[in-house]
Amino acid sequence: MADILITTTEKIPGQEYEIIGEVFGLTTQSKNVVKNIGAGLKNIVGGEIKAYTELLTEARDEAVKRLRKNAAEMGADAVVMMRYDSDSISQDMETVAAYGTAVKFI
Repeated sequence: MADILITTTEKIPGQEYEIIGEVFGLTTQSKNVVKNIGAGLKNIVGGEIKAYTELLTEARDEAVKRLRKNAAEMGADAVVMMRYDSDSISQDMETVAAYGTAVKFI
C-alpha cells in the first residue's frame, strides 16, 4: 500500500496508464479538551495555534493513508490529480478529504 505513488499532477513522466476511477480518503478529527482550552487562550493573544496545526496535519496524514488504502483495494499503481478539501464541522472539529484518480500502469 505504501508503494502507491500519489501525485498532484495529471501526468507521470515516463508512465502510460489507464484510469480505474475516483478514490477518496476521509477523516474527521477533534482536539482533546485540554488542547481546546489552550487554543482558546492563544486566541486572546494571537499567533499560531499549534493544537490546530497538529490537528490539521494529523487529519491530512490520515486522509492520505485512507486514500492509499482505497487505491490499493482497487488494484491501482498510483493516484494522479490528488487534492485536499477541508472544512470545520464545529469550533473544534475538522474534516479532511483527500481525493484523486486511481490509475493502473500499462
